[in-house]
Amino acid sequence: MPALGDNPARRRFAALIARRKVPLAEAALALAAEEYPHLEPARYLGQLGELAAEVEARLPARRDSASVLRALRAVLFEEHRFRGNDQAYYDPRNSFLNEVLERQLGIPITLALVYIEVASRVGLTLHGVGFPGHFLVKYVAGSREVFIDPYHGGEILSGEECVARFQARAPGRPLDPRHLDAVSARQILARMLHNLKKIYVEAGDDVRALWVTDRLVLLAPDDPAERRDRGLVEARLGGQSAALSDLEFYLAAAPHAEDAGEVRDLCEQLRGNAGYLN
Repeated sequence: MPALGDNPARRRFAALIARRKVPLAEAALALAAEEYPHLEPARYLGQLGELAAEVEARLPARRDSASVLRALRAVLFEEHRFRGNDQAYYDPRNSFLNEVLERQLGIPITLALVYIEVASRVGLTLHGVGFPGHFLVKYVAGSREVFIDPYHGGEILSGEECVARFQARAPGRPLDPRHLDAVSARQILARMLHNLKKIYVEAGDDVRALWVTDRLVLLAPDDPAERRDRGLVEARLGGQSAALSDLEFYLAAAPHAEDAGEVRDLCEQLRGNAGYLN
């Protein structure tokens, strides 16, 4: 089974998410470093800085939030043509910040990440919003909230328009107001990883699914479901002792879960292979 402990990308990610304020772009690049081991973070952080400098150059002497949002839209979506990858939405490259910056192609959450990071470099604080099925960004000023859709060229939306969008996709279902709340950097990273996890699991790529599930465990070490999912991948890759550790953690934390019986059976099979434990 591929080793996880000696991996520089893993160590870097673990160190970044341990900070009180997680540096989102750096952590996203640490994720990408798993697939791109020669990735140079400074290069891509520099690209974000260059984009911010272009936004800055467009701002009037007396700036306000509206002028910054207009400049962001002009630079990112009109000049550099960042856009959603409709043709290959589930291409894993859409989830890696280095690839998004190189190709100007992404999915809602990675385009939102670029938007948030460039905005922060010109002094505008924006927040990610875990809207169902389509990640958004919002600007908050007192009691006023403005939502932005980076996947659709920085389109500005009101809260009511967000609700209408949701109801158009899910008729009759009310939108939980919490889905319009700001999310943390850790939550953004987790959602990016869940996107990759779905892609790799559906493709049957257990080697990649292993590092993705491992990073999710780093983000939420006490989450039984994440430990279970890492254990299942470890078991498929032949890592019996690692799998047993994770699956036994799951059973101890969720002994009455619907799949507890199946997990117990798998643990018994793994113990039966004790002679081959790694």
